[in-house]
Amino acid sequence: MELLRSPSASSHQTSPTTTTTLQWRFSHFNSPKSNQVNCRISSKILSSACSLDFRSYRAAPASSRLARRPLCISACTQVGAAGSDPFLNKVSALKDACWRFLRPHTIRGTALGSIALVARALIENKDLIKWSLLFKAFSGLLALICGNGYIVGINQIYDIGIDKVNKPYLPIAAGDLSVGSAWFLVLFFVVAGLSIVASNFGPFITSLYCLGLFLGTIYSVPPFRMKRFPVAAFLIIATVRGFLLNFGVYYATRAALGLPFEWSYPVVFITTFVTLFALVIAITKDLPDVEGDRKYQISTLATKLGVRNIAFLGSGLLLLNYAGSVLAAVFMPQVFKGGLMIPVHIILASTLVFQALLLEQANYTKEAISSFYRFIWNLFYAEYIIFPFI
Repeated sequence: MELLRSPSASSHQTSPTTTTTLQWRFSHFNSPKSNQVNCRISSKILSSACSLDFRSYRAAPASSRLARRPLCISACTQVGAAGSDPFLNKVSALKDACWRFLRPHTIRGTALGSIALVARALIENKDLIKWSLLFKAFSGLLALICGNGYIVGINQIYDIGIDKVNKPYLPIAAGDLSVGSAWFLVLFFVVAGLSIVASNFGPFITSLYCLGLFLGTIYSVPPFRMKRFPVAAFLIIATVRGFLLNFGVYYATRAALGLPFEWSYPVVFITTFVTLFALVIAITKDLPDVEGDRKYQISTLATKLGVRNIAFLGSGLLLLNYAGSVLAAVFMPQVFKGGLMIPVHIILASTLVFQALLLEQANYTKEAISSFYRFIWNLFYAEYIIFPFI
């Protein structure tokens, strides 16, 4: 550890001998062999240094005080980190690895989708709302998150080599989570999810849930590994994230309200919209992964047709989605709130065009492609957020 001072603090310098000694001592105490005694000693040394510095700080002119404040604050923070509890550090690191293992952007999509569909079903049947349904809704959301965790987790277990090239920040590829721990998590997710669904939602929803898990499994696991085949891969993603999620949540909510299933125009709209949107996600998700996919001979539309063509294809499909939304509001004013639905979708379409132009100007660098893909997910979230109100 070094005591760092702002250049503007040159009016009051610690002697070179003292600075060198403190630097050597703190570097020594930060070595792997340091123990709690060393941390206490280094804290005392730092406290003395900070005490001297604060006295000189008070004596210094007011104009130079602000620039000199980082000295002791920064050093004290470093000693505090050096003396922190190793067990707590390990717990924090494990928590972070597990969270990354869950792929948070997919969880947000699953959570927003289920909340939006439940909200829509309740809006359509306000007189049937009961507080007793809250627990069932929460358990359903938890089961969906478990299913999501299983699907993205099993994919990471079988994609370690590819992820080391394409997504080195993922916990298994980065070495932050062992393969054994990852297997424990995915088995926990599948058992917990199935248990929740089977005990709360009946055989039909349980069968839909199992279908989703099966499709997620054959997508990643040999010898099937359907992700190798572009058409099969994006059909699986569109089915799971588009049709199964929206239909299943809406069906389960109506069943919990004691109602038979029947389609409503808004639910038909969101299911169609999101299924097409999921196709776009399936197509564009490979854009940042072209390098690793080519290395491991994974055939995707991006590796076959090129990044630029797929970016244009995905953007074009989304623009068709938004055009269809506007037309639905224009020709079905008795079903949709055109005053909200039309301007919102025009704005979302305009931002998509703007982001596509930025990607073109950036010449499709990996950073620009990743940013574009994240933006597509933000558009996905936005649709679910506005859905209960249209």
